[in-house]
Amino acid sequence: MAENDQAAPTREPDALHHYGPNPSQYAELYVPTERRLPGVVVIIHGGFWRDTYDASLGRPLAADLVGRGWVVWNLEYRRTTDAAEPGPDAGGWPQTFEDVAAGIDALGPALEQAGLEAGNVVVLGHSAGGHLGTWAAGRHKLPAGAPGAGPAVKVAGVVSQAGVLELWMASWLKLSHSAALKLMGATAEEDARRWQLADPVRMLPIGVPVIALHGKSDSDVPSALSRAYTDAARAQGDPARMVWTTGDHYALITPGTPAWDACLVALAELAVPA
Repeated sequence: MAENDQAAPTREPDALHHYGPNPSQYAELYVPTERRLPGVVVIIHGGFWRDTYDASLGRPLAADLVGRGWVVWNLEYRRTTDAAEPGPDAGGWPQTFEDVAAGIDALGPALEQAGLEAGNVVVLGHSAGGHLGTWAAGRHKLPAGAPGAGPAVKVAGVVSQAGVLELWMASWLKLSHSAALKLMGATAEEDARRWQLADPVRMLPIGVPVIALHGKSDSDVPSALSRAYTDAARAQGDPARMVWTTGDHYALITPGTPAWDACLVALAELAVPA
């Protein structure tokens, strides 16, 4: 049995918050019995931005984290669809980006309602979620009027789990049947500005620490994408680094594995206010 096929414990969220009218515009808030760390973890699931995958991927991680004393915000968002005629509520550019921005910004009122202090807000994003989380950390660099500009909640750090951190490279490699092109709806040649606003590498420097974990046996997302981002970030003065882990693409989202333990170490490092 593969690591990602093993049954993982889950826990019901303490509250469900909708940040928009679409069924995919929601986040699940998990509150620990005893809060042991000052930060809040925002989980952004992967799945190459497709609606085949949803926030259920983040629930085992949320259950593990809340049991360790974290406040957790498991975020859902509109994703792309393979339907022949996508409806008006499908994701892609700019809907997916607008949702991630709005979903993170909704964390502030949700914490206030629950009587909780935010502390450092750290994003934990797997695969496509690593792309979206790193993009969200750079929202303050976006020009006025761009999707996601003007963040209300600041991301203090990102733990990227095999993230698709170089969007153009993902498109060039045609990863997962050209999932990046499906997300963007146009090639970089057809709409250069769109890609400039959506690709984390092209938003550098952002001044936010990014720890990019990548499994040595990952056959889904090439480690070159994490390496390209961290090399470019450091070259421009950003506090970013790459960490190799054992296991495949899914070991990073499987509590109990050494790869997941490495994620916990990275989260703890970023959650403590500087």
